[in-house]
Amino acid sequence: MSRLFGSVRARATLAATLVVAVALVAAGAAVLLSLRSNLLGEAGTQAERSAREVATELAVGTPYGELSLDVDDRPVQVVDEDGGLVAASEDLERISGTGTDAVKPQPAAPRDGEDDDDDDSGESLEPGEIGERITAGDGSATIDGDTEDYRFAAVPVKTEDRGRLTVWAGAPLSAEHGAVNTALTVMLIGFPVLLAVVAWVTWLVTRRALRPVEGIRREMAAITASEDLARRVPVPGTHDEVARLASTTNQTLAALEASVERQRRFVADASHELRSPIASLRTQLEVAAAHPELLDLDGAVEDTVRLQHLAADLLLLARLDAGERPADARVDLAALAREEAGGRAGVTVGGEEEVTVAGSRGQLGRVLANLLDNAQRHARSAVEVSVRRDGDMAVVAVADDGEGVPAADRERIFERFVRLDAARSRDDGGAGLGLAIARDVAVRHGGTLTVHDAPAGGALFELRLPGA
Repeated sequence: MSRLFGSVRARATLAATLVVAVALVAAGAAVLLSLRSNLLGEAGTQAERSAREVATELAVGTPYGELSLDVDDRPVQVVDEDGGLVAASEDLERISGTGTDAVKPQPAAPRDGEDDDDDDSGESLEPGEIGERITAGDGSATIDGDTEDYRFAAVPVKTEDRGRLTVWAGAPLSAEHGAVNTALTVMLIGFPVLLAVVAWVTWLVTRRALRPVEGIRREMAAITASEDLARRVPVPGTHDEVARLASTTNQTLAALEASVERQRRFVADASHELRSPIASLRTQLEVAAAHPELLDLDGAVEDTVRLQHLAADLLLLARLDAGERPADARVDLAALAREEAGGRAGVTVGGEEEVTVAGSRGQLGRVLANLLDNAQRHARSAVEVSVRRDGDMAVVAVADDGEGVPAADRERIFERFVRLDAARSRDDGGAGLGLAIARDVAVRHGGTLTVHDAPAGGALFELRLPGA
């Protein structure tokens, strides 16, 4: 049961059925109340009409014995001012809900003195006048052995010789009961059928609507089991939310596939790059162990330092890939550039005296050091560094007078472990991580790093960062 109602399809069907059920119950109750009210009003009108007909006869002086009390077999009572029954329907056996339960008329008592002009409701009547205010109520009566429910109406009338009288007349409620019972029976039978139809239609519609979602789920389960990120989920041609979900899922799979592929290449390249200095260092140590006099101590130290730098680069790239946010400190790029250029032969720094950005001083210093290392490696004689403001951006330009970077390779050089000069040794050129680290740090700081042609014919690397 919990598995059944754990599905969206079952919950949607149940919710739709409950909503329709509540609406049907509310509508049915309103219909029944309205129907009963209308039928009660109609019965009350009929009872009032019958009572006024008898009151009219009394107003003109018709004797009790000649009143039309047995029309349509409806119960009628005539009650005097003292509450005594002075006239009633001939076959009336029992009655309730009127002014008196008596069914057999009693002789009217002699009247002395003046009558009060007001009836019980406070309505003042003149002799021969019928009251406008009526009293209504529900009750029952037995006429000639048949018992029914009635709607009673009481109409006051003032007579010349008999004083104030009240005529009670009833209209049967059998039609009201029958209509209400019939409507209730129809609702009790029709509502469950209608709810079953609603549930069935909702079940079919949700199954059709969720079929693509189930296809996406099955394909994602297959991708998870096979670990084949090259597979994609089916995209329905409905152009709705499900189709957009499938498209977004495929985009996520594509990004995940690219990320995994980059990670694989990174691990492979890192392993390859680490193998060379480790192998060189091991060889030197093995030779030194066998022949101490042949130990190349400078070479061993150089390989160790190169291995240390490579490990630091790989660690920084790993932190950047993990989404490490740079520190939010104020850094003077002009001062930092002068600091990094200090002691480097052929490097000059120009531009503004103070250009401030927000970020990590250590990471930004690493960017400038990598750019200067790259420029010095390719420059013939000079490297120029300039720092300036450009609107809201801080710009650092590093230009050399070397061969420059071909247009086709200006994006490729920022990839990891890429060295354009294949003949250059790793000892001279590094592992090809400097520019990749520089761009990643620039992007993490909300900036860009691009390469263009320098005025002197070499490469011009331009770092743009948001100003503080």
